[in-house]
Amino acid sequence: MQHRIIVLGAGYAGAITAGYLARRLRREDVAITVVNAEPDFVERVRMHQLAAGQDLRPRPLAEMFAGTGVEPRIATVTGVDADRKAVTVTDADGVEELAYDTLVYALGSGWNAGGVPGVAEHAHDVSGRPGALRLRERLARLDAGRSVVVVGGGLTGLEAATEIAETRPDLDVALAVRGGLGDDFSPRGREHLRRVLDGLGITVHEHTDVTGVETERVTTAGGGALPAAVTVWTTGFAVHPIARATGLEVAVTGQIVVDATMRSVSHPDVYVVGDAAMAMGPGDKPLRMSCASGSAAAWQAAGAIVARLTGGRPLKMPIRYFNRCVSLGRREGLVQYVTADDRAVRAALTGRLAAVYKELICKGAAWSVSNPTVGLPTRRRRVVPERAVTGPAVREPA
Repeated sequence: MQHRIIVLGAGYAGAITAGYLARRLRREDVAITVVNAEPDFVERVRMHQLAAGQDLRPRPLAEMFAGTGVEPRIATVTGVDADRKAVTVTDADGVEELAYDTLVYALGSGWNAGGVPGVAEHAHDVSGRPGALRLRERLARLDAGRSVVVVGGGLTGLEAATEIAETRPDLDVALAVRGGLGDDFSPRGREHLRRVLDGLGITVHEHTDVTGVETERVTTAGGGALPAAVTVWTTGFAVHPIARATGLEVAVTGQIVVDATMRSVSHPDVYVVGDAAMAMGPGDKPLRMSCASGSAAAWQAAGAIVARLTGGRPLKMPIRYFNRCVSLGRREGLVQYVTADDRAVRAALTGRLAAVYKELICKGAAWSVSNPTVGLPTRRRRVVPERAVTGPAVREPA
């Protein structure tokens, strides 16, 4: 009987994991199913471009996984019962329960309203394609001279504000930041941010805590207000509440707690990759929600699954950071080099070269996901009964 592997979510982390497993396990031994709500792979790191009116290349999952042995299932995950080892999915044909032997949870995260009044009703997000498309439509209907306020000074907020300002120079774009602009960057990085934002005509409101969102303005702590015909909320991400209902052990953030191989600490047949995982990185700090973390975790989890199913022991590879890549429109960028635990160092790459670097990173990530079994040599291993998993470690290249 085939070992049933179900991967929930076909974002960067889920798609990479599925492709690795298909390349390393014999097809006659495993049945790999990827469940995803949309029929295409979504380049989440480009949602600010989609919102600003740019068209992205479609990447259908059916084409991505054609000939790999991976079966895409287009459906919404509505329940996970880790104790019963079952997943409930819903599609146009109704509700179905899928049983698994090994589960990879890669459902990721969505935007986080943070409990701020009016955000859910009046603000827009760029955390996924539906939100980005709604913002795209709203911006297209916005007359010249109207105001757009992007709330949040993280990477997503910086990219959204600069992309919108560059695409629509006729709009009055502002960025509201709770702290100082680029507090997490080096002095060189902060200086470049200020120069680019100033050149794009973006008004920066530093040390501004937005406490409410209304139809034509945002309110701030202390009773102030900023005009906002459109508000874009980018203050962070939150894990889907379904994670708490799985029966898996979760942290206070709602993320699923995993060990160094991305394996659930409460249910050993479940692995978690991407934003939904509470995994510890260098300096005993939780890995941040990002494509960089998710991709590395995917390689880690996939290698561990292959080792376990084929009679080896997983190689625990430390996950570390090297840089933060930020696009600042299509012509400018910032690559901030960091320590292993994600603290900024003095060195930073700026300008056009940084923009090209970021674009190459995005294209490379999309290519690797869209070609899941291309790149590394294919060495498919035989699945053995789990009770036979003994002996020396099997080193799977990451």
